[in-house]
Amino acid sequence: MFVVLFLLIGAFFIIANENIKLDSKENVYYLFDKYGQWFDKLIGNGRTAVGYAIKMQWLPESK
Repeated sequence: MFVVLFLLIGAFFIIANENIKLDSKENVYYLFDKYGQWFDKLIGNGRTAVGYAIKMQWLPESK
């Protein structure tokens, strides 16, 4: 549920920031294009963050 809400809020932010009116096919396609770019960046940044977290040393050093 949280993931769906997060993705919907992302779409609403794109619509608001780009001032997109969803009254024509061209604008809907433009929204899908911008949403796809945003989603690609989201996945890429998430992959980077998880990679850094995996590489960190989580266990204490042994003597």
